[in-house]
Amino acid sequence: MIRKILVANRGEIAVRIMRSCREMGIRTVAVYSDADRKAMHVLYADQAWHIGPSPSSESYLDMDKIIKVALESRADAIHPGYGFLSENAVFSQKCQEAGIKFIGPGPHAISQMGDKITARKTMLAAGVPVVPGTESAISSEAEAIKTIHEVGLPVMIKASAGGGGKGMRLVKKDSEIKSSLRAARSEAKSAFGDDAVYIEKYIQQPHHIEFQILADQHGNVIHLFERECSVQRRHQKIIEETPSPILTEEVRQKMGEAAVAAARAADYEGAGTIEFIVDKDLNYYFLEMNTRLQVEHPITERVVGVDLVKEQIKIASGEKLTLKQEELKQNGHAIECRVYAEDAANNFMPAPGKVTHIAIPYGVGVRVDGYIYEGFEIPIYYDPLIAKLIVWGSNREDAIERTIRALQEFKITGVKNSLNFLQNIMTAKDFVKGNYTTHFIDENMEHLMDNDPCKDECEDMVMITAFLEYLARINKAAPKEATSLKNNWKDYSRIRSVLKL
Repeated sequence: MIRKILVANRGEIAVRIMRSCREMGIRTVAVYSDADRKAMHVLYADQAWHIGPSPSSESYLDMDKIIKVALESRADAIHPGYGFLSENAVFSQKCQEAGIKFIGPGPHAISQMGDKITARKTMLAAGVPVVPGTESAISSEAEAIKTIHEVGLPVMIKASAGGGGKGMRLVKKDSEIKSSLRAARSEAKSAFGDDAVYIEKYIQQPHHIEFQILADQHGNVIHLFERECSVQRRHQKIIEETPSPILTEEVRQKMGEAAVAAARAADYEGAGTIEFIVDKDLNYYFLEMNTRLQVEHPITERVVGVDLVKEQIKIASGEKLTLKQEELKQNGHAIECRVYAEDAANNFMPAPGKVTHIAIPYGVGVRVDGYIYEGFEIPIYYDPLIAKLIVWGSNREDAIERTIRALQEFKITGVKNSLNFLQNIMTAKDFVKGNYTTHFIDENMEHLMDNDPCKDECEDMVMITAFLEYLARINKAAPKEATSLKNNWKDYSRIRSVLKL
């Protein structure tokens, strides 16, 4: 039985995992770098251990340090969250060797699905549709040219060990083949230490749809339906929703069955995601498998009514799945918005800094997973994701309306953020219609970058007016009361940020 879990991560996902652990009566251990000494996951955990300098290579990616802390803190298991070491087969193996349960699949499944070429071969053998392309790594420019002519332009050159859009190039013309191949290989080598690439036919007007799966140690595998993930920028998801607005019940059922078959073929254990690319005619093809918890897992939790982190822990403890496929259903509609500390006007550059004020939206169907608080300094060293807004409605229209309201109420000052950009996505005609593709952001950029020049100024005027009222109260107050008001100046942190005080 698992009694203590070390969470080998940071930010909102670390806090989210710890909350489920607390509900289960499981103690938690946080690890942190120099930059995260005052981070929320450090404050929330039962124990916190320092593991090194701010760069992730010297802290959150240091396997030996993390395992050493797990042993010294007497943790029974390690939950990797997402990113960092979550899909690292070597880390999974090291945990096994140290006698610590890795909450996720074993090293073989991670390696098998982490290598995109091996994953393609596995899916072909299991009868799961894959995008037409190569079945092995491209060894030379001549082979790449020959293969591309056989498959037909346009094609995607992809890193075999890749993810997150790195080592990926779209080739539309013969003249682009050699330069794209070199660029993809170079980027793949830099990002993953492996320059192996393969070629896939590029699907026109693509939708990115993924299926959540759970598999226990006893051969039971289920899916928890799909998530539409086509709102992307630079191959990074920004907004996800479930159910997908384009799938029919027939296609949904077939894709779910294919997702289960894919998990079985990988001899999988734990929570994972089978990602598909879907064309305009609803033909679907296996894209890749993420052998971890996804950023967007909360919308599945909201629609299906299952805590995926708790299910991960139960599976890691050796329990059988109690969820039955025929009993699961989708209830209502959920949308997730990823809130980033970034400057949209400056090519979406990360915008770390001190949070001077934050107002979280509340109300029916609204959930926020985040880790920032007033006075927290967002580090420059890590992903700029600072919060996730998860909204549920009885149908898609209700969910969109509620998301717009929640985004309007969500306020963060002190750092640039993507809240206004997300509001614009919600009101874009293509998004409202529901038939958008992965090209949505490029095709709607003018609308998405439209900032109301009066919006921030009006909010600033409200703050200034409140500040003037505060000064007037001090002037009119008796000496003792005036002193009390001045001492409570910290309550006016947002006014101070607006007035640059």
